Amino acid sequence: MMAGFDTVYFDPLVPWAAIWAALALTAVLVGAAVWAGLLGWALRGVAMVTLIAALTNPGLRHENRSPLRDIVVIVVDDSASQTLPGRPAQSAQALEHLRAELGRMPGVDLRIHHVGDSTDNSGTQMMAALSHALALEPAGRIAGAFLITDGQIHDAALAPALPAPLHLLLTGTPTDWDRRLVLQNAPAFAIVGEETRLRLQITDSGAVPPGQAGMADLSIAVNGGPAQSFRVPTGQDLDLPIRLPHAGANVLQLRTAPAPGELSPRNNQTVVQINGVRDRLRVLLVSGEPHAGERTWRNLLKADSAVDLVHFTILRPPEKQDNVPVTELSLIPFPTHELFVEKLDSFDLIIFDRYRMRGILQTLYLENIRDYVQNGGAVLVAAGPEYASVDSVFRSPLGEILPGAPTARVLQQGFTPHLSPLGQRHPVTQGLAGANIGEDAPRWGRWFRLVEMTAGSADVVMESEDGRPLLMLERAQKGRIALLASDQSWLWGRGFEGGGPQQELLRRLAHWLMGEPQLEENALSAEVRPDAGGSLRITRRALSPGAQQITLTGPQPDATAQNVQTDGRDLAEPERQIDLPEISPGLYARDLTGLAEGLYTLRSDQPGGAELQAVVVIGPAAPKEFETPMASATPLADLITSTGGGIRAIADGLPDIRTLRPGRVAEGRGWLGITPRNAFESRDTVLRALLPGWLWLLIAATCAISAWMWEAGRRRPPQT
Repeated sequence: MMAGFDTVYFDPLVPWAAIWAALALTAVLVGAAVWAGLLGWALRGVAMVTLIAALTNPGLRHENRSPLRDIVVIVVDDSASQTLPGRPAQSAQALEHLRAELGRMPGVDLRIHHVGDSTDNSGTQMMAALSHALALEPAGRIAGAFLITDGQIHDAALAPALPAPLHLLLTGTPTDWDRRLVLQNAPAFAIVGEETRLRLQITDSGAVPPGQAGMADLSIAVNGGPAQSFRVPTGQDLDLPIRLPHAGANVLQLRTAPAPGELSPRNNQTVVQINGVRDRLRVLLVSGEPHAGERTWRNLLKADSAVDLVHFTILRPPEKQDNVPVTELSLIPFPTHELFVEKLDSFDLIIFDRYRMRGILQTLYLENIRDYVQNGGAVLVAAGPEYASVDSVFRSPLGEILPGAPTARVLQQGFTPHLSPLGQRHPVTQGLAGANIGEDAPRWGRWFRLVEMTAGSADVVMESEDGRPLLMLERAQKGRIALLASDQSWLWGRGFEGGGPQQELLRRLAHWLMGEPQLEENALSAEVRPDAGGSLRITRRALSPGAQQITLTGPQPDATAQNVQTDGRDLAEPERQIDLPEISPGLYARDLTGLAEGLYTLRSDQPGGAELQAVVVIGPAAPKEFETPMASATPLADLITSTGGGIRAIADGLPDIRTLRPGRVAEGRGWLGITPRNAFESRDTVLRALLPGWLWLLIAATCAISAWMWEAGRRRPPQT
C-alpha cells in the first residue's frame, strides 16, 4: 500500500543573501511609500514580494511512500540460572504469549534473540545481547522490547539507549528460596601449625521454610580428608579458626548441606587454597661418636637461614678419665631435661648422628622421643658402628619404632649406593642425579662402611650393590622415622670419586620426614594449568607398579533442587573413571581439557582399602550464574522505569499487549504497551514548479499597474 505526500521546496535562482537583501530593500521602499502617503503602497509591496518569491524558485515535492512494519525485540535468557526448576517452562510460556499477542497486531514483526552463559564466567550479558539485537534493526522502526529473564544479569551498566519502552517478564515464584555460602576473607599464606582465621557467612534469601531458618550445617574438609561438621547460625559473620597441617598448598573445602527445596546447591560450597609456610624449622641434632662427617650435618643445617639448630653433642662422656679437675673444665652442662621433656614437641626434626647409649640420655628421655614420633614427630638416625654394638640406640625405647634391626655385623669395604626398585619410585630418591636407571649403574662415588641390618616392613629406598639395606623409611603411627645404615654420606659432599647428590638427598629426606606433600609416596593431586589453556593436570604417586585409575566427580549437572536428597546425603553427581599413564617410575599424570567450571573431587583407592582424595576448582567453585540465583528485578528496575516500561512476574499472570502513542507510560494494570513508529519508505519523488514564470510576472505586473492606476485616478481633478 502506497500513499502520496506533498511538500514545498525552494531552489533559489540567486544566492539567499541577495534574496534577503531584496526583502530588506522592499521593506524600506514600502515604508517610504507609506510615509509619502501613496495609496498603492500595499499593491506595490505585493508586486515586489512576488518578484522576490519567483527568484526563490519554489516547487512541490510529491513523495510516494510505503509504510514499514514496526519491530519488537524479544531477548530470552537461556543462562544456567534459567535452568532452575520451573523457569524453563515459564520462559517458554512467556515467549509463546508474546508471539500470540504481537502476532495479531497488524504491521508488527518480532525479532527473538537468546542469550546463554558467558565463556569467561562474567555472568549473563543480557545488555550486550540487547545492544546487538538493536544494532541489527533501524532505530526508527523499534516499537518496544521485552526481556524474559530471572533478572540476574551482570552488565546492567552497559544498557543501550532505547527508542521505545523496555519491559521485563520475570521468571521465578514467590516460594523460591536459596542458601549461600559467602567467603568474606581468607589469607593467601599462613604459618604451619599456628592459628589463622577465615571469615564467612551463610545467608538465606527468599521464602525460607520455617524448619530451615536460623541454623545450617557447615562441613570443612582439609586436603580432601574427612570432613568435620558444625551447626552454625545463618546471617552472621563467622570467624573460623584453622591450623594448616603442612607447608605448601593446603586446600580447604567448605560446604553447607543442601536443604530441601532450595533453588541451587551450587553456591553452598567454596574452596580456599592457603599456602602454608614454616616460620622457622627447629632441628635438634644429637651427635655421638665424633667422626669425619659430623660437621657435614652441622654445616648443612646452619647453611639454611630458615633453620633453628640446637646441637647436642657429647664432648666428655662419663667414662672418660683424664685426671682433669672439674673446676678447670669450661664445659657447660646441657639442659637435657628442658630439651627432652619440656620443649621436645617444639622441634620439627630430631637427628641422631652416631649416637650410642652412654647413660647421658636417660630412658625417660628416649621414651619421650618415641612418643614424640608416634604423635607426629620426625626422627632421622645416621648409624655408625655403634649401632651394631650393645650400646646401640636400637636397644633403647627407640628400638620399638626404628625401621632396621642390626645383625651386629659392620662391613668395612667399598660399595656404591644403589636405588632399590622401590627407591626408583619413591619421591625421596626418585630422579636423583646420577642414580641407576634400569640396567645402568649409578654414577656415584663409593662409601666404605655399612651396618648390616634387617629392614622388616620398612621401605628400603637405597641399598648396597649386593642388596643390603642402606636407607630405610617407615611410618610410626602419626610420625615418621628414617634410618641411614652408614655414616659416610659425607664422602659425596667431599666429591670423592665424583661424589653424589648428598645435599639433595638429605634435603628430600628431611622434607619427607616433616610430611611435605610434594614428597608423599602415595599421593593424589590436581592443579589447573593456566599456561596450558586452563587444562587440569592430575598427578598420582604410587609405590606399587601397575595401572592407576582415579574417579573424577564433576560439578552437579544443573544444580536443580530435585537432585537434593532429603535424608541429608550429598547431591547425585556425575562420575567418570580416568586412566593415568605412568610418565616416570612411580609418577602417573594426565592432562584433561575442555572441563566445565566448578568443583571437582578426585578419589583413588590405595592398597589395604584406604582412599586418597583431592579437590580442585576450575574457575570459581560457584559460577557467577549461581552466586545469587533468586529472581529479582532490582538490577533492571531503573532502566525499565526510564523507558516508561513495566515489570511483570510471570507467576502472577501474563499481561495483554496494547499500542499507544509515543511519550506515554507504556504499562498499566494487566497490560504492557508498545509505541507504533509510523515509519515509511520513499518509493519515488516527483518535483514540479509551484507556478510558471510567466504567471509570477503577470501577478507582479498586475499589482504594479493596479497601484499606478489607483493612485493616478485619485490625483485626476474632477470634470465639470
